[in-house]
Amino acid sequence: MEQEQLNVKTPEYVTLQFHLAGLGSRGASQIIDYLLIFLVQFAIILILTFSLENNPSGILLINEYDNVILAVGLVIIFALNFGYFIFLEYFWGGRTIGKKLVGIRVIQENGHNVTFLSSLIRNLLRIIDMLPGFYAAGILFVFFHSKHKRLGDLAAGTLVVHERRDKTAKRNALDKYIDHLALDLDELPLTAQQLKQFNQKEWRLIQTYAHRIAEIRPEQKQVVTKQVSDIVLSRLEESNYQNKDKERVLLLLYLYLKEEWEL
Repeated sequence: MEQEQLNVKTPEYVTLQFHLAGLGSRGASQIIDYLLIFLVQFAIILILTFSLENNPSGILLINEYDNVILAVGLVIIFALNFGYFIFLEYFWGGRTIGKKLVGIRVIQENGHNVTFLSSLIRNLLRIIDMLPGFYAAGILFVFFHSKHKRLGDLAAGTLVVHERRDKTAKRNALDKYIDHLALDLDELPLTAQQLKQFNQKEWRLIQTYAHRIAEIRPEQKQVVTKQVSDIVLSRLEESNYQNKDKERVLLLLYLYLKEEWEL
């Protein structure tokens, strides 16, 4: 089935295109994630079983040491059910292992990476999305909502979208495009002090621009380049980029900044 396209205007007034993830891809990622959680929980239960001390008659003897083991095991099992999704989505750019394998991720409605609070809200509301069983409420919401949102997404202001391509393919395409343009850092001599003016938010914008500029239509390229350069190049003195092709300047800036920000 053809993926539904969504245009998102960021707070920086740059329009980004995403493909919404539907019920099939979201369901597949959930199955993978819950299978992984089940396997880890099963392993924890086995460890707990063999860790508990038994008396010689074979009757299970629960002592103080065993209580500690049980308490720790139960806390880990509880944390897995919620912490797995919350922390992976926040620290891994909206992805869990299941989402990564399927090729989808969670983002904010404004196109930015998901925040910790948004991830917390959308995942705590899984309890409601699971009702009355087998994720029935969540499935109905995703199926009927125009942007395929479940209740957790509505409350958190998030979307689930398809990854455009894997990072290796993106890098390869970008490397070829940069080679084609024959970019040379000597075209844009910048000092370390000038580069320190750019924060992570601006780096994300430049990185997104660099990875997508070769893919968009020529008529859109000029508009997007102007939008991004108006935001980003204000950090530099005009003499740095005056009378230069703004696309080349932005890509050169990407080459400078990736040394620091991609680590």
